[in-house]
Amino acid sequence: MRLTHLLLLLLFISPLALHVSAQESDSANILTPKPGPEPHINGPSVFGVRPGHPVVYTIPTTGIRPMKFSAKHLPKGIKVDKRTGQISGVINKPGDYIITLIAENKRGKADREFKIVVGEHIALTPPLGWNSWNVYGSKVTQALVLANAKAMVSSGLINHGWSYMNIDDTWQGKRGGKWNAIQPDDKFPDMQGLSNAIHKMGLKFGIYSTPWVESYAHHIGGSANNPEGTFEPVKENVPRNRKLFPYAIGQYTFVDQDVKQWAAWDVDYLKYDWNPIELPETRKMYVALRNSGRDIFLSLSNSTPFAHIDSLSHDANSWRTGGDIRDNWKSIKSRLYSQDKWAPYAGPGHWNDPDMLVVGYVGWGHNEHLTHLTPDEQYTHISAWCLMSAPLLLGCDLTKLDPFTLSLLTNDEVLALDQDPLGRQATMVYREEENEMILAKDLADGSKAAGLFNTGDQGTKEMVLKWNELGVSGPYIVRDLWRQKDLGTFNGEFKAEVPAHGVVLVSLRKAE
Repeated sequence: MRLTHLLLLLLFISPLALHVSAQESDSANILTPKPGPEPHINGPSVFGVRPGHPVVYTIPTTGIRPMKFSAKHLPKGIKVDKRTGQISGVINKPGDYIITLIAENKRGKADREFKIVVGEHIALTPPLGWNSWNVYGSKVTQALVLANAKAMVSSGLINHGWSYMNIDDTWQGKRGGKWNAIQPDDKFPDMQGLSNAIHKMGLKFGIYSTPWVESYAHHIGGSANNPEGTFEPVKENVPRNRKLFPYAIGQYTFVDQDVKQWAAWDVDYLKYDWNPIELPETRKMYVALRNSGRDIFLSLSNSTPFAHIDSLSHDANSWRTGGDIRDNWKSIKSRLYSQDKWAPYAGPGHWNDPDMLVVGYVGWGHNEHLTHLTPDEQYTHISAWCLMSAPLLLGCDLTKLDPFTLSLLTNDEVLALDQDPLGRQATMVYREEENEMILAKDLADGSKAAGLFNTGDQGTKEMVLKWNELGVSGPYIVRDLWRQKDLGTFNGEFKAEVPAHGVVLVSLRKAE
């Protein structure tokens, strides 16, 4: 009888349960070496801020605590908190300021050159952070956002440059307050308090809106057909993305009022969501944010029209290049082969966004589960987004990070591809139908980075990266970035065994 029960149990174990077990317990899937106890300063080497606007930056540093932070050659107006590493203050004079960041603990000392560019351009590297939608959907609350912010810190993600905590749709209540701006609903009883708590942790705070009368999730938007801005959700089932009321721009807009409120809440990031995305609404929001007295990242969502990207890209800091991502291979693979045409528009201050990351526990407010992507597919996901210099926004429950997921998000050599100050988006230098591809790009230090992707379904393949595809010749040292290990010196080509749906991610630097 017991044997029968055991057989029945085995029959009903779901593939997802087996996937969860494999990911959480199989240390062989983890390639990222653990950081050492000594200080190591991570993150970007450049930071942009507008004259007279607050500097909001935390020095991302691994190593045992307590740690002491300092800096040399700081420009007038800013300071470094020696305990937290938070840089704050205001720089009024435009220009480039080269400073030296310093971190010390009982195991050693680290320093790193850091350039602060005071001018019109912000977001000189893509943002790293979190967004609530892919895990909580419409069920997001202030308590959940705060819990994830705390986990961003306690997990150590903050020490690798992850910083933004962004609320998606459904925080919106009614208009009111000093500016007749959108106020939070009952799920967010103290928006200012939430912002203060997030900033105190050394993180940044983001919010959501739409220029439509009604948002995708049936909450108040940035316009109305009455001057008071009062709102009632429409009960009829109206098609979206066709400029049909209420999913359309109203007669009266409240952009200036809403931006004043966001600036008062110390907002650092805006996801601005509608379709079709057009220049008048983008320009109006850009101007209001620029005049807010604060640097607020402007992210356009969703499905940006490629025909208009030349004009839209001047005002936006990022823009979605397609629809919503899901945690399956089809969704990831389709993005790998569709990004090249967008590459000319990416660069410091302006980034192509193939959508949020779908690793860890996701669920969109229903049936929270560990991502359906296999470990190899997750390596492909993170590698490709970093090669493409894409915004990296986690869409998972940060309070449930398993060791494998954490290892994906804390490899500083991989993240450095995304944060490279040259800001190049990798493009395909080789393609074999939709079975194999190689993405490659130049890096600021003169080296190259390449990802060999086996996107087919036929098992492990030998792939070859040829020097002529990169425009180089002679001996190069090839480094495995996930393992953070030099593989040797190669001349003319590099061969690797790549698993199905997987990647080998390397850098190439000229041999002496």
